[in-house]
Amino acid sequence: MTKIVVDGTEVDVPAEYTLLQACEAAGAEIPRFCFHERLSIAGNCRMCLVEVKGGPPKPVASCAMNVRDLRPGPNGEPPVMLTKSPMVKKAREGVMEFLLINHPLDCPICDQGGECDLQDQAMAYGVDSSRFQENKRAVEDKYLGALVKTSMNRCIQCTRCVRFVTEVAGVPELGAIGRGEDMEITSYLEHALTSELQGNVVDLCPVGALTSKPYAFTARPWELTKTQSVDVMDAVGSAIRIDSRGREVLRILPRLNEDVNEEWISDKTRHVVDGLRVQRLDRPYVRENGKLRPASWGEAFKAIAAKIDTTGPGRIGAIAGDLASVEEMFALKELLSGLGSTSIDCRQDGAALDPALGRGTYLFNPTIAGIEQADALVIVGADPRREAAILNARIRKRWRMGPFAVGVIGPRVDLTYPYHYLGAGPETLADLAAGKGDFAPILSAAERPLLMLGAGATARPDGAAIAALAAKAAVASGAVTDTWNGFGVLHTAASRVGGLDIGFVPGQGGLDATKMAAFGTLDVLFLLGADEIDIAPETFVVYIGTHGDRGAHRADVILPGAAYTEKSGLFVNTEGRPQMSLRAAFPPGDAREDWAILRALSDVLGRKLPWDSLAQLRAALFKTHPHLQRLDRITPASGDDVQRLASRSGAAGEIDPAPFAETITDFYLTNPIARASALMAECSALAQGGAALRAAE
Repeated sequence: MTKIVVDGTEVDVPAEYTLLQACEAAGAEIPRFCFHERLSIAGNCRMCLVEVKGGPPKPVASCAMNVRDLRPGPNGEPPVMLTKSPMVKKAREGVMEFLLINHPLDCPICDQGGECDLQDQAMAYGVDSSRFQENKRAVEDKYLGALVKTSMNRCIQCTRCVRFVTEVAGVPELGAIGRGEDMEITSYLEHALTSELQGNVVDLCPVGALTSKPYAFTARPWELTKTQSVDVMDAVGSAIRIDSRGREVLRILPRLNEDVNEEWISDKTRHVVDGLRVQRLDRPYVRENGKLRPASWGEAFKAIAAKIDTTGPGRIGAIAGDLASVEEMFALKELLSGLGSTSIDCRQDGAALDPALGRGTYLFNPTIAGIEQADALVIVGADPRREAAILNARIRKRWRMGPFAVGVIGPRVDLTYPYHYLGAGPETLADLAAGKGDFAPILSAAERPLLMLGAGATARPDGAAIAALAAKAAVASGAVTDTWNGFGVLHTAASRVGGLDIGFVPGQGGLDATKMAAFGTLDVLFLLGADEIDIAPETFVVYIGTHGDRGAHRADVILPGAAYTEKSGLFVNTEGRPQMSLRAAFPPGDAREDWAILRALSDVLGRKLPWDSLAQLRAALFKTHPHLQRLDRITPASGDDVQRLASRSGAAGEIDPAPFAETITDFYLTNPIARASALMAECSALAQGGAALRAAE
């Protein structure tokens, strides 16, 4: 630690701190435009100037100088910095005056108004008039795709956007051309950006040069009600803020969560908003003579009861979809138990993950933040860039920190960082488990190796055998020790870990999702937002969901539910972290929260569930599964679970030598909300066109 004095306050800070960080540690406020804690230092804007006593007779850019570079006083006194001296005040006013020389000052029509760093800092550090009388420069707006709108007259060349797409997103599509007054930020050949994280440049832009194209001229920030929640577009559980006005959700922004998403979110998370408004189910429907007709709740429940009364318990089942919360899955499980059925499943993709083997066999045990502690990685049957874009950014962050070997078994994909391609299927994984191949010595030499198992490996008929083989490879490479559990399962569904935690899987004599969907196995099937599975004809399907998607098209009775922005619910992310989503709006029409639908239905069926409120339901849930009430805290699983799973290798069934397949072929259209979004359809078309163009090249 180094002792310094900031505005008369003496503090001890690490020598590697920048002067800006040191000043903030002492409680001083330092304005900045180009500096960002998660990006490299550019030193462009010069707004962070401070005075260093005994240093050069001019202000110093505090973001670009380290504490170790300061000289002590003549008698060994600690270095002294001033952040409010006349020199600093005059320097900041000068910088602000220069920044505003070419700025159009169109705050009344700028979408950044009310959230603009330039507005705030001009108010705090600027002067009340300008001496500039010449013409302002003009810059043409650039086309960056469907998500980012440009007003380049406002750009101050801080290069935050350039550094983000290059360093964090790993898709270097933005850059600066020209010099001096002619410098411009643009994409190469003005192509649309292709990164799944491009929307974050809007949050990074300190002025109104880059704004959200779908949100343009929609609302002012002070009109919005802000609700903290979590994302369900993937299994990462990114922290988000939902901004709504009245009954309508208008935008979604990231919240800070260092352990999960830092301060980034994917474009699907951010821009799926318009899918919440259209193709919504807002009233019950009953199929008569092959056609769905609107019905009352009573009629819908009566139709379900009439069918169940003539059906035996062994012919009733339920499948939970990818967006279901823990509470509604718990309620559906209790309802099916009351009906005498054990055919329930939350794994509509057929993933062979069995909670009876222990939580360690289906969690991302090293945790998302723990990726930064790993020193080697093997990805088996997964494409983290499409399946969990934020987690992929964390892997890239680790790769940029220093030597980090990455091996891939499965399809060749662009992961935004270099990797060793080891092979396409189970044979390569078997060689790795046996210590063979070029990558095995790298894993063995690593102190904290990590093996990531994806749905491309587990969602196959031989998924159980593949999972056991992967666990064997993790144990053999030293990834599972007393101090480190490097066996991680990467899920793609927000509901999956929560469903496995509460045992939403087939019981004794029950059928799994694949068998329930087959012809002739069931007479009645409940779909709790399950749209990614094809149900055989002749089965009476009760669909509880939000959108007129595949499940609703197949349904005989539709019960309209609430989307994730319209209810409070628990979700457990891929690392086993329980998180709470909060209601930001209300469901449309006659739609109701899913747990309330199941409670009302249970009364009609004569199997009344023993709770009348969400609080009572949660009390019953927490009594059965106490770890779920520890919000935002991970209950670590035992490494013994992985050891037991590894010991099953060879006895878990035959392994198909077929290569692992991609589970997500279109990042933007993975669930009913995304498929209802016109914007996601446009992004999908742009992505497909870009892929075709790259293939042609």
